[in-house]
Amino acid sequence: MEATTQSCGRLDFGKMGFGCEHYRRRCKIRAPCCNEIFWCRHCHNEAVNTLKNIHDRHEINRCDVKQVICSVCDTEQPVAQVCTNCGVNMGEYFCGICKFFDDDTGKGQFHCDDCGICRVGGSENYFHCTKCGSCYAITLRGNHSCVENSMRHHCPICYEYLFDSLKDTTVMKCGHTMHLECYQEMIKRDKYCCPICSKSVIDMSRTWKRIDEEIEATVMPEDYRDKKIWILCNDCNDTTEVYFHIIGQKCCHCKSYNTRAVAPPVLPQ
Repeated sequence: MEATTQSCGRLDFGKMGFGCEHYRRRCKIRAPCCNEIFWCRHCHNEAVNTLKNIHDRHEINRCDVKQVICSVCDTEQPVAQVCTNCGVNMGEYFCGICKFFDDDTGKGQFHCDDCGICRVGGSENYFHCTKCGSCYAITLRGNHSCVENSMRHHCPICYEYLFDSLKDTTVMKCGHTMHLECYQEMIKRDKYCCPICSKSVIDMSRTWKRIDEEIEATVMPEDYRDKKIWILCNDCNDTTEVYFHIIGQKCCHCKSYNTRAVAPPVLPQ
C-alpha cells in the first residue's frame, strides 16, 4: 500500500508546475522538422513563423514528434506518458497519436478518430459531423446547416485556421464557421451578414419591419417612382424584379432586405 502511494506521488510530482501559455505539461518536444526544442507545437509555430526569411517558415506535424525532454529531470527520450528516468507523469492527459501532453485535465480532452486530433470539452458533449468534417456540440446535431469541410478553412475575420485553433468557434445559421470572439465583435460593429456567403446570421425580422416603415414614410421623386431593378436576395437566393427605392429593395419571396442589384436575366431567344 505504501509503495503504491509513493508511486502515485511520484507520478504527480511537479503537476501544473511546468508548461507554456498554451498548455501545462512536464515535458518539452523536439521538433522533427528543425530539431529545435519547444514546449509545444504552438510555441514552435509562433517562433518560426516570425522569421525574417519567409522560406524558413514552417509548421510542425504533431504526429511526427518522436522525442520529448522531461522538464523535471531533463532526460530526452522517446514519446511516452511517464518519464523513463524519474517516473513522473509528463502529462496527466496523454495522447500517443497526437503526441499531446496536458496536465490540466479539467478541459475534458478527448481524441476524435474522425478529426484525427484531440479536442476539448468532453466526448459526451460532442459529435462528429461527417459532412462538415469536424466535432460540434451535441446541441447542433440535426440542428445546423451542413457545409462540406466548413471547419477546414480560415476564420473569415482574423484568418487563423479554424480546424485546430485553440479559440472557441461558432457555427452560423448558414453553416459557415468562425471564431466566437470574431463573431461577437462583428455583431458589435452592426455587421449581420456572413462574411463568406452574405446570408443574415441573426433574426432580422424586426429590422425589416423598421425598413418597411421608413420606405412607407419616404416618397420617391416622380422620376423614380416607376423605376424597376433586378435584385438577388442573399438570404434565399431568389432573383426578382422590384420597384427601386433609395432605402432598400425587398425580396418578394422571403421579405428580406438583404439584397443587391444584379443585371436582368438573359431570356432565351
